[in-house]
Amino acid sequence: MLFHFRAPTLNDLERIMEIERSGFSAEEAASSEAMRKRIERIHDSFIVAVTESDEPIGYVVGPVIPERYLYDELFEKTVENPSIGGYQSILSLVVDPAFQKFGIASHLLSELAKLSRSRKREGITLTCLESLVPFYEKNGYQLEGVSDSQHAGETWYNMVLDLRIDH
Repeated sequence: MLFHFRAPTLNDLERIMEIERSGFSAEEAASSEAMRKRIERIHDSFIVAVTESDEPIGYVVGPVIPERYLYDELFEKTVENPSIGGYQSILSLVVDPAFQKFGIASHLLSELAKLSRSRKREGITLTCLESLVPFYEKNGYQLEGVSDSQHAGETWYNMVLDLRIDH
């Protein structure tokens, strides 16, 4: 499976929303408006995996925040990223079901880590459901307990990849 990475454009919005809805429940998924704002305001921390024909097949996105852990307001409000420092957050990491099992999600995490290191981020932070903890641990993330997040009424777990140490 050949794929490469690029930043998103507004032309990708409809396809990104299809992928978003394939990976999250209606309560968990970002709205089209929220995703549009992410494309416009934090395109520098929004990585899209695309096929050779430039079709989006997965993506990872999140704003840079000063805090170690995500908070629910991030899912609704998007502000531009600082040029250096802070924690890179992940609000969505999703791969189209037809393209899963090719390691694309892990490659997206590696690409985000490389980008984050180049911008002197302290780490990458996310919340995930319990079933995804082993996937993130396999990718170097540490489980740091249950999140305070009430997003979609789920129990979320804090996962952090510390970029201040070598992995």
